[in-house]
Amino acid sequence: MKRSEIKKKPLSDTTLANLEPENVDYRIKDSGNLYFFVKKDGNKYWQYRCKDELGKDGYKGLGSYRNVSGQYARKKANELALKEANGDIVRFSKHHKKHIDSKTNLTFEVIIIDWLETKKTVWGEETFSKAKSSIQRHVIKEFGHRDCITIKKKEWFDFFQSLRTVNKINNQVDKLISYCTNAYDLAIVKGLIEDNPLMRISKYITSYTQGNMSHVKLHELPELINKVRNYPSRTMVIAIELAILFFPRPSELRCAKWEQFDFKEKLWNRPAEIMKGRLAHTIPLSKQAIMLLKELETYRTESPFLFPSRRTYLEPVSDGTFNTVLKRCGYTRRQTVHGFRHIASTALNNQFSDKEQVIEVCLAHKKKGVKAVYDKSDHLEERKIVMQWWADCIDGIAKCNS
Repeated sequence: MKRSEIKKKPLSDTTLANLEPENVDYRIKDSGNLYFFVKKDGNKYWQYRCKDELGKDGYKGLGSYRNVSGQYARKKANELALKEANGDIVRFSKHHKKHIDSKTNLTFEVIIIDWLETKKTVWGEETFSKAKSSIQRHVIKEFGHRDCITIKKKEWFDFFQSLRTVNKINNQVDKLISYCTNAYDLAIVKGLIEDNPLMRISKYITSYTQGNMSHVKLHELPELINKVRNYPSRTMVIAIELAILFFPRPSELRCAKWEQFDFKEKLWNRPAEIMKGRLAHTIPLSKQAIMLLKELETYRTESPFLFPSRRTYLEPVSDGTFNTVLKRCGYTRRQTVHGFRHIASTALNNQFSDKEQVIEVCLAHKKKGVKAVYDKSDHLEERKIVMQWWADCIDGIAKCNS
């Protein structure tokens, strides 16, 4: 279709698809300040006409036609028009920066940050912060400036394979692959792009054995407890013993505050912001846990945290502090705080084989299967029995090595 044959605007999808290139580049108005730019080589782009600080006309690229639908381009144009109406300057550049591919003007940083924002109200604050930091430190540093559709499959493959060889990052690679894959998927759903170069890539990346789930066997716990109890810092000894009794995720214990503990009702009421999945969760306090907490209270400072940072009482101890204690006790690559969840899960499922849903709630997992649809109970009374049994079990095995 030639541009002289266009009869109505905004331009229909059929018109946009069939517009023919000419001997020179040309623009045709779609609606408002939105223009459709057709290059003589056949490539087509969306552009928004605007003025700079000096009142000079220019065009801001909104992406290529094959990656940006007319509906989305009009939506973006309306947003830019609203900004201008409010007195804001819509910035454009005569020349693309050298380090940016200009097929779509849609950099990978834009789509990964867009996806990350969807997780802000879903993930806990610490989970979100860790993910954002990892993305910025590794992925955006490498590909952030690139046009997202020009990054080839092999580039992604080589990048993630190389991360596997870096000792301090290899355990994060699977998450980074998932984050990036989801970012592309969201961009596709929004009509910004058509293909995801990361589809099926993960099964070809060298596998990694998760190290931060390391744990000893239940019968090896007596020796571990004995070594931990000989650690020079009593507050850290209490921290590890509480980790065994409560088997929480490490960040949940690290960020625990005194105000969350109800000694009268014998409960640890954990708020949504420190929980995975942003769901509040309650842990019944066993007799042994209360004794440890009461002892820990004698070390209490003005900090709201059970385990405050040495640098400032307004923050908890740093991530990895508890695992460092275990390493110094001789359990490098053998036991982590997260690993206590595995030990407890195995023992509890063996002892209470008919109470799968109860154990899942003890672990702060989402309930599984058909029963989960109908079972909305928090099983608090049953969990009190389970948690006291576990504390008594730990007491019993600890005495085996005393």
